[in-house]
Amino acid sequence: MTRTSLEAFNCSAARALDILGDKWTMLIVRDAFYGISTFTGFHQRLGMARNILADRLQTLVDHGVLEKIAVRPDVERFTYRLTERGRDLFPLIVALVQWGDKWISGAGGEPVRILDKARRAPVQSMAVTSRDGRYLEARDVTYAPGPGADAETLALFERAAEQRKKPAE
Repeated sequence: MTRTSLEAFNCSAARALDILGDKWTMLIVRDAFYGISTFTGFHQRLGMARNILADRLQTLVDHGVLEKIAVRPDVERFTYRLTERGRDLFPLIVALVQWGDKWISGAGGEPVRILDKARRAPVQSMAVTSRDGRYLEARDVTYAPGPGADAETLALFERAAEQRKKPAE
């Protein structure tokens, strides 16, 4: 099955999902944070088909999320390490785990706990905050075109503004 690329979308979320949107890809990233670094390690942990694992690892390498490092020059064996781009996914992984704990596993059923190494205590729940430190919910933010908005995106925001001006029928 061929996947449709989202690369042409003028949307950072769509472009990120083009790279990360597959369930196996996110599980590989999660496991890289757990310390798994070899093809065999990922395969044993995830149990996915080897060809799919190879494809997803290559995608992550191609997009700079993982770095592929030869174990020895004379052996065709590699380890995979998160790059800076990959490490920047840490808040996303934590938020995903916390969402799953809250809405799927339930309190007391968490399969894995993310702990502060120094304190051995669970990390705080992920939250969105304003620049001055206020906690924000979805209703507390608005969206506006950014400097990379193309004509289609600008038109979308203009149509949305017009819709908000119309009285409710």
